[in-house]
Amino acid sequence: MAEQEGKAEKLFHSFGKKVDKFLEELNEAGDKLNKEFEEKYEDLKQAAEKLKNQAENKDRWKEVEASLKKAGKELENAVKAAFKKKKD
Repeated sequence: MAEQEGKAEKLFHSFGKKVDKFLEELNEAGDKLNKEFEEKYEDLKQAAEKLKNQAENKDRWKEVEASLKKAGKELENAVKAAFKKKKD
């Protein structure tokens, strides 16, 4: 009976070591995945910020374009008025 208890103890001891090693590897893999996730998340945040800035600049340039068109139209009207023949 004592011999069987010794075998069971060895079996459970060996099993416990394997479980500990598995948990250690699992934690390492989890840490690695977490680090990769954080890196990807930072990359996505930077890409989103870049897109946001580009969109803001696009809106700003649309506003500049509209202002330039308005200024061009006013200049056109001024030139037409300056060179318009008077009707007497």
